[in-house]
Amino acid sequence: MLTRAFAEEFANDWLSAWNDRDIDRILSHYADDVVFHSPRISLVMGNDATCVKGKKALQAYWTTALGSAPQLFFALDDVLVSSDAVTILYTNHREQQVAETFLFNEEGEVYLSVAAYR
Repeated sequence: MLTRAFAEEFANDWLSAWNDRDIDRILSHYADDVVFHSPRISLVMGNDATCVKGKKALQAYWTTALGSAPQLFFALDDVLVSSDAVTILYTNHREQQVAETFLFNEEGEVYLSVAAYR
């Protein structure tokens, strides 16, 4: 069972890592076999992919995404906690509302993440 304290610490560090553009710190939260779903993947990568599988593929995707968005910034709106998941609600640099849900494995690493945009 995840606690509010864990969720808030995760959310704050995750957003801070993104805002610092620190890819290694961002990736430190993820399991090697992570699966990430987002409608942005196809836009950034120029293909029809809806998910990225594995930490190395995620690193490649996010490195490309960061390179194409020098103004990237996330502002925290709220943190929601479930038994084994955390959802972060934030507003991005495009003024879009985003909900990103993270499921955690036994080691406290994200093994599944799904981003949804308004």
